Amino acid sequence: MRDSRVELMADVLVDYSCEVKANDLVSIRGAYAAEPLMLELYRRCLERGAHPILRPSLPRAAPLLYRMAQDHQLEFVWEPERWFIENLDVEYSIIADTNTRQLSKIDPARQVLAAKARKPLFDRRMERGASGEFRWNVTLFPTEAIAMDAEMSLEEYEDFFYGACFVDREDPVAEWKKVAEQHVRMVDWIEGRKEVHLEGEGTDLHLDITDRVFIPADGTANFPDGEIFTGPVETETRGVVSFTYPAIYGGQAVEGIRLEFEGGKVVDARANRNEDFLLKTLDTDAGARILGELGIGTNFGITSFTGEILLDEKIGGTVHLAVGASYPETGGVNQSAVHWDMVCDLRRGGRITVDGDPLVEDGKLLV
Repeated sequence: MRDSRVELMADVLVDYSCEVKANDLVSIRGAYAAEPLMLELYRRCLERGAHPILRPSLPRAAPLLYRMAQDHQLEFVWEPERWFIENLDVEYSIIADTNTRQLSKIDPARQVLAAKARKPLFDRRMERGASGEFRWNVTLFPTEAIAMDAEMSLEEYEDFFYGACFVDREDPVAEWKKVAEQHVRMVDWIEGRKEVHLEGEGTDLHLDITDRVFIPADGTANFPDGEIFTGPVETETRGVVSFTYPAIYGGQAVEGIRLEFEGGKVVDARANRNEDFLLKTLDTDAGARILGELGIGTNFGITSFTGEILLDEKIGGTVHLAVGASYPETGGVNQSAVHWDMVCDLRRGGRITVDGDPLVEDGKLLV
């Protein structure tokens, strides 16, 4: 049975998020479970005269690769992958896990090796995205596994997810334009300021944003969306931050993360669970211990932790930090094969001030 919300979502993704036009080269990637959304995107791209290609995947192949491949196989990059990075106009990546923990027992060093080999592709993708010659979007198709992580039934999760995307509204695009207007006000208020101070339980962190650009995320690169973000000055972060929720990266969940910064770098890292994975990931390369992103969540339709960072980093009244690569369009220059988002919930006694003026208090936006 077709879900009309999937069709509405495809309309928004094609016409608003990525503005697909005639002759665009469009890649549509996702696990086979996302077939309904992939086909709706494919249909609309064809209708608009673009050249879409479907790139479905088999999720169980990834564990096989990491368990069985020799080092030279993990480091191998197919030439078609390089071609896609250099030539695509639009790429849709759809999260549709049927088992969200299938990589949890994989040696993290194996994933680090593969990530290092693909860093040039990652860097080039970021460059093309920052220049505007490449449009990309990461979204999600609800599955039983993702719903289970959020402690919901699939039907409950679908209602929650499509609500966060505004596709249950009369005019979803108009709703995203309202978000964009709010973001403009926030970015205008922050422009020209120098220091962000995060305070909360186990958190007292100072970040320098001098001459950095805050980017409003209004449903274009992520869907659902709802944040403003920048790349902090790489050498100035100082203090400590404790992350409220498990941080999931490469199929591994790390709980109770506490990071201490001096001179912009992580000088002490601890976790209550899976600390070894945390430390190995931070040692991936020289940039992995430096913050590449500061983001402030503004989507108040996402109210609780789900275990999927695409949504969790957007929770209204939270802040997320990413160790590793910066987005060049923010003015950030940190380079790394890693970009790992971690969420700090400030809705109970936390605050964000910018040059001493309050921006967020107890999870409420004051601008």
